[in-house]
Amino acid sequence: MLHTLKTFHRNLLAVFLASGLLMSGSALADSGPYFGGSIGNSTLEANISDPDIGDFTFDENDFSWKLFGGYTFELGLIDLGVEAGYVDLGGPSVTILTEEFGLDVTAWDAFAVAGFDLGPIGVFAKLGMISWDADVSFAGVDLGSEDGSDTAYGIGAAFSLGSFQIRAEYEVFDISDVEDLTMLSAGFVFTF
Repeated sequence: MLHTLKTFHRNLLAVFLASGLLMSGSALADSGPYFGGSIGNSTLEANISDPDIGDFTFDENDFSWKLFGGYTFELGLIDLGVEAGYVDLGGPSVTILTEEFGLDVTAWDAFAVAGFDLGPIGVFAKLGMISWDADVSFAGVDLGSEDGSDTAYGIGAAFSLGSFQIRAEYEVFDISDVEDLTMLSAGFVFTF
């Protein structure tokens, strides 16, 4: 899986560079501040070890959403920017011994963003940090919460209609206590 992801990232970088040499124009959108929102699906996979419940693999998904804002700087063929936001990664749950075990994850994130245009379609990649909080429950009883800060990254594309964009992206939140936490989303961006 990791090898496939690295190969995908190398191929994506090659497409970015080749397209950048052939095209001119702005990268993500017009230079300036922007805000947006997205809805999507998050997937959480973790190996859980609890003295009361036992050991099991948690691999579930749930509805997720986010609000974000940022600023883009046009630099010729490539645009660079910063972006920060709030993300609700849902509350996936699984039934264990007829009782529900759930994780509710929310986070604040901040990214450096780079991208460029391929006509009205822009592509981008981002790298940053996520400050997360996870609430754990079993059989309706709150078992406490955990929090931390970890690396996050993503790729995406946006279709521009003036200062309005339709945006789709895939993000990976590299949280140390879980095997995999990702979000696939679609939404809008409005540039001032």
